[in-house]
Amino acid sequence: MLAPKKVKYRKQQKGRVRGQATRGNTLAFGDYGLKSLERGWITARQIEAARVALTRHIKRGGRIWVRIFPDKPVTKKPTETRMGKGKGAPEFWVAVVKPGRVLFEMEGIPREVAQQALRLASHKLPVSTQFCQRQGATYAS
Repeated sequence: MLAPKKVKYRKQQKGRVRGQATRGNTLAFGDYGLKSLERGWITARQIEAARVALTRHIKRGGRIWVRIFPDKPVTKKPTETRMGKGKGAPEFWVAVVKPGRVLFEMEGIPREVAQQALRLASHKLPVSTQFCQRQGATYAS
């Protein structure tokens, strides 16, 4: 699963997710993409599940890019623990996603196959998504 190799600080505060995505909101690598319509946190496990669904459906036909990376640690206190005694230990990593952010990109496969694969991947994610396509994208194989 995805996680940073090294971080400056072990724990982070929750923060707020405001506004639209200004970076990573256009297709940069592939012909087809999956764009987020909502804001939220996507865990490393969810990213991996979506990636596996994509690669299984296209049967190693095209090429896939994962455009998000889980770099925010989320902490949890153990169950049945009293309040106090500090912040919990880091449990998992999340990617903070704003509306308009491109999550996955792919190329080298027909449009219908890409659309179906990205639909399967979207079912693994906690945010609503939209299929997007590069202008003039053609399948040549």
